[in-house]
Formats: sequence, structure tokens, C-alpha cells
Amino acid sequence: MEYVMGIKGKGFAMVCTSATAVQQIITMKHDEDKILPLGTHSLLATSGEPGDRVQFSEFVAANVRLYALRNGSKLSTKAIANFSRGELATALRKGPKSTNLLVAGYDKGKGASLYFLDYLATMHDMNIAGYGYGSWFVLSMYDRMWHPDLTEAEALEMMRLGIEEVKNRLVVASPTYTIKIVDEAGIRTVTV
Repeated sequence: MEYVMGIKGKGFAMVCTSATAVQQIITMKHDEDKILPLGTHSLLATSGEPGDRVQFSEFVAANVRLYALRNGSKLSTKAIANFSRGELATALRKGPKSTNLLVAGYDKGKGASLYFLDYLATMHDMNIAGYGYGSWFVLSMYDRMWHPDLTEAEALEMMRLGIEEVKNRLVVASPTYTIKIVDEAGIRTVTV
């Protein structure tokens, strides 16, 4: 079962996804990275049906790169989220994409941001957000633990506790997870 969580802290955004790729009741692999970098300071964490998830995330990444090449400037995290939302809304009318997204990024002068987008083209700027069965257990815990001056160490501990909770509560929990942070220095992968 998929698990996607995001936390916005003071000067950073952190996202975590389960690294297991499944097709119905079959586990395909345990090392799939569902967090796609969209540049040096933005990430796209995805969940949903594998075909739609991969195709849509690659489509967004290609268009973000195309915009940068054509205009000589990068899109802000908010602009990426709005573009993605517009494309999900268009797809909803033609044949919906079965994918949910978290767009995380860091913009100079604005700081970190985390956007929640679902397959119905809903978009919200969030402090904590998540998808999947595991998020049902973890979102309330994160809501209680989050505060405006959240440090990176505190957020990493929140992610660790969330992963433990999912492993304890779900029978079909993924054994592996990917955690990435985006801040002023760029994107990096961390472990718990």
C-alpha cells in the first residue's frame, strides 16, 4: 500500500514515500523512488496507479524544464503546483489521471512550501500532508507534533515515528521508504 507524507518546517520541506512498487496483490520491487526532482529546489512526490503516476510526473518534469529553457528562468514552487493543478483539471474532463501529488520546494525570498494536490485537481498549501492508508494513522500524530519553528531534526524524528506507526498498524506496510529534503542548499536524500 502506498504511503506519501510531507512536512514543511522552518526553511525546508521534507517528503517521504514508500519505496515498494505493487500491482494489485503482487509486490514488484522495494526500491522505487516516487519522489521526482523538478529542478534544484523542487520535488514532486507521487502516489496512485503506476502508469498514471509515472506518466504524469514525467510530463510535469518535462514541462518545468521546457519553461526554464524557453524563458531563461525557473518556475517557483507555487507556479509548479498551479501548473500541475491545471493539468489535473484538464485531465479530469478528458479522462482523469489516477495520481495524487505533493509538490515541495524552496524559493529564495519566500522560503519552503508544500502543496497538496489530488486527482480531482484540488490544491492546498499545507504544513503537513499525506496520502495512502498509512496517512490515516500518521496525519493526526503529525498535526499534534507540528509547530511553526519545526527544525529539520524534529521533522526527521516525526518521519521516523510515522514510518514506525505505519509498520505497526498496517499488515501490508512497505519495508522500505525514501525521504528527501529540499532547502536553501538544494535537494538531498536522508535516512532514518
